[in-house]
Amino acid sequence: MTGITENAYLGGRLSIRQPAHGYRAGVDPVLLAAAVPARAGDTVLDLGCGVGTAALCLAARVSDLSIIGVELQPAYAALARENAAANALPLDVITADLSALPANLRQRQFTHVIANPPWFDRSAGNPSQDASRETGRGEALPLEAWVDIAARRLAPKGIATFIHRAERLPDLLAAMQPRLGSVECLPLQPRLGRAAKLVLVRGRKNGRAAFRLHAPVLMHDGAEHKKDGDDYTAQISAVLRDGAALAFPD
Repeated sequence: MTGITENAYLGGRLSIRQPAHGYRAGVDPVLLAAAVPARAGDTVLDLGCGVGTAALCLAARVSDLSIIGVELQPAYAALARENAAANALPLDVITADLSALPANLRQRQFTHVIANPPWFDRSAGNPSQDASRETGRGEALPLEAWVDIAARRLAPKGIATFIHRAERLPDLLAAMQPRLGSVECLPLQPRLGRAAKLVLVRGRKNGRAAFRLHAPVLMHDGAEHKKDGDDYTAQISAVLRDGAALAFPD
């Protein structure tokens, strides 16, 4: 890994070191963390934690959490440990393949499981030439396996929360249907009049409520970008700058 940058998140409350090239965390892990309805004392498992951005954003918002992150790439796992220490936040990182979790982790159950699975189905696209970017964005482990692993690690009534591309929503819902109930989807709409690009989806172990498709959350003001700098809506700015929650509607 060549070159490391240090980037501010949550309005400077977090400082995250990550590779200058290859897979880099953007706003999606921040949005994922904001959507997790965790409370003090809960346990959290972050599948594919990368450099720890989502887990640390969640820990910065909700105190007294016990968080474990699992990351396949050793260099990213090492950075996640460094980031946790530098920000004085609780995150234990295990370097492991999700399909071969350590035995002691397979015996544990968690209040919440979170994941930002690789977005691209490589049976329908070309791999990235950058190995770390491909690992982070190219789907080597099927999406169904991510959901199955998450469901198995949940305690009864525990909640799994995912962020994914809107085009993969049918695959995600199909994977969740036999494993999780009370499924809810919150679309993230980039601008008025445009189709949602991302979705936040969560389900509860042993949940029995009917599926809910919520009204979309608007990411940016206006129908088009007209000025320098960001133009996030007040709601999204509060999430990205202030560490606010992005609650699913009741």
